[in-house]
Amino acid sequence: MRKTLTMVAVAAIVCCCPVNAQEKVNIGKNNITLQSDLLTPEGLWAMGRISSYAASPDGRQIAYQVGYYSVKENKSHHVLYMMNADGTNQRQLTSDAENETDPAWLGQRLAFLRGGEIWTMDSNGGDRRQLSHTDGQVEGFKFSPDGRRVILIKSLPFHDIIKERPSDLPKSTGRLVTDLMYRHWDHYVESIQHPFVASVTTEGIGSATDILDGEPYECPMEPFGGIEQLDWSPDSKNIAYTCRKKTGRAYSISTDSDIYLYDVEQKTTRNLCKPEGYQDPEVDATKTLRDQAVNTPDNLKNNPGYDQNPQFSPDGKYIAWQSMARDGYEADRNRLCVYELATGVKRYMTESFDSDVDAFCWSDSKDAILYFTGVWHGTYNIYSINWKGEVKQLTDYQADFGSLQMLGDGKHIIAERHSYMEAADLYLLTPNSKHPDKTTIQQLTTENKHIFDQLAKGKVEKRWVKSTDGKDMLYWVILPPHFDATKKYPTLLFCEGGPQSPVSQFWSYRWNFMIMAAHGYVIIAPNRHGLPGFGSEWCEQISGDWTGQCMNDYLTAIDDAAAHLPYIDRDRMGAVGASFGGFSVYYLAGHHDKRFKCFIAHDGAFNLEAMYTETEENWFSNWEYDDAYWNKDQTSNARKTYANSPHRFVDQWDTPILCIHGEKDYRINATQGMSAFNAARMRGIEAQLLIFPDENHWVLKPQNGILWQRTYFDWLDRWLKKKIKIKN
Repeated sequence: MRKTLTMVAVAAIVCCCPVNAQEKVNIGKNNITLQSDLLTPEGLWAMGRISSYAASPDGRQIAYQVGYYSVKENKSHHVLYMMNADGTNQRQLTSDAENETDPAWLGQRLAFLRGGEIWTMDSNGGDRRQLSHTDGQVEGFKFSPDGRRVILIKSLPFHDIIKERPSDLPKSTGRLVTDLMYRHWDHYVESIQHPFVASVTTEGIGSATDILDGEPYECPMEPFGGIEQLDWSPDSKNIAYTCRKKTGRAYSISTDSDIYLYDVEQKTTRNLCKPEGYQDPEVDATKTLRDQAVNTPDNLKNNPGYDQNPQFSPDGKYIAWQSMARDGYEADRNRLCVYELATGVKRYMTESFDSDVDAFCWSDSKDAILYFTGVWHGTYNIYSINWKGEVKQLTDYQADFGSLQMLGDGKHIIAERHSYMEAADLYLLTPNSKHPDKTTIQQLTTENKHIFDQLAKGKVEKRWVKSTDGKDMLYWVILPPHFDATKKYPTLLFCEGGPQSPVSQFWSYRWNFMIMAAHGYVIIAPNRHGLPGFGSEWCEQISGDWTGQCMNDYLTAIDDAAAHLPYIDRDRMGAVGASFGGFSVYYLAGHHDKRFKCFIAHDGAFNLEAMYTETEENWFSNWEYDDAYWNKDQTSNARKTYANSPHRFVDQWDTPILCIHGEKDYRINATQGMSAFNAARMRGIEAQLLIFPDENHWVLKPQNGILWQRTYFDWLDRWLKKKIKIKN
């Protein structure tokens, strides 16, 4: 039996990222010697994590950001690197333990964030200068193409929903709430971000003008929006930005964000998505917007869905952005909309691609106007599109491409790529839209090579099976390192979240298939109904049917694997999942016919009636459930949804279950996990509850991450590796 990573190696790992800002050290990758070839939680947290990157204007150099994590200090440290565009001459620019992030170019100098201020330095990390002086208030920035102005993202106090505390009660902790959207994701909404425009001179950054001065709206949008939601025109005279100009209940039931064009000189704004004077149709806030006036064919031309992430074309004649058609549907198909500034004509370029457009960038090629990443059959690859709307696939890897941007030379693309067995690295793509088979890709970074070279990898295979409705369903099979087909292996059914998030070749630092396989488990990961990448009909089937076809798909996949893969031990199978995957686990716990010997549910919905009014983004429940639970005229889908809530089937639970939840999770409140655990124990079922008071829908802190992994595998090993007879 192979040994796992020892604490001696862990000690070597955690010292790679000191957090004393006064200490001048070389922070970055260490030469770590592992004492096992199997990935462990400590090894996972030792990896550097590449995030943002930026190419120099001349296309010769690329700056990029890497995060390192100290388990001992329970902190992260973010540093900047520089390399030539071909990946040579990689060097670390950050020289101390202060976080340096968000690389961007200002001419031939590199700009970055440090301590909430914008700094610049030369490409070797020298001649550092502080440009902004805002008492650490800068949260994001973007320079104009001519370098004379900059967008600054800063937070402002906001008390339209949560009233300001009385001045004579400064130590009071109560919050007086007057409307919905008083919480978002993991925080109470007592501030909002606004974009400001400031001049840039040799003296630094001057005073700033609020683009949304006096408006009670956020930009970028909560909870995940960043500087990508704003863009400069090539002539530096205009800014396109994303905003959902709604508050309170109207905000909570709508996904209607628009693209606005702000004239920097005139300080005027116009909406590119809707005509002047547009008024929202009246809606019933307790019902799905699917069939209401806001989503009629006549109103769809006014872009009532999510519109975000604008990018100007290189010639400044067009703006492209991601556009969802319908209001209230956060998982609608993401299309590429191209808007002609001279005429106001909008064209939806990717109608022939029946899946989501993710990252995108403009092209300088005559054969393509845009490049984008999209998911199809469980992988994110890179595509091109021309003015005729012809989509061509440029890459075909069993991997996922993430963000991408054009290199300054206009001939190459920088892209991030990862897979189940590879953490993210940067690649250089030479696209060929006329002859896609001649597109080439070159790996630029090998951030974690020193760790992966010491690890044995499992294998990833794909299988197709007929679903119960006669459709073809893909599921991934992930095999352990040193796999022996003559042996029997404990097996995990992975239930995806979303509910409409693809089971693609993702790399996660929590739900990591490589580490699950390294612990001796086979993983079965179905691309069930409700996931993008198999056409809109397949993806949208799940809305209003959370406990029907998708649950059949889970069982179809695990039954097919158990029947046809002789190495799967059908007497040692478990089911695991988070978010909608956690909901799936809670439901399967009452409907699995003794297939599984244990369950793990993370941040899952347990009681859908409670979930309807507990979640902060009410458009989600409205679209998925159709109706509020108190409506007497509910649709048949709504009645079915509430009648099949997992909490109604606890009387059929018979299998050990681990419930995990974060108390700062305002998407699916921690009471859901607590209720499930309490119900299991009241019934005398073996159960554990791992509760994180300081985590949200995710687990982000290093020591919490280690605790999560240890608890997860201790639970699985207890029930799936030891011959224990479970009393049903």
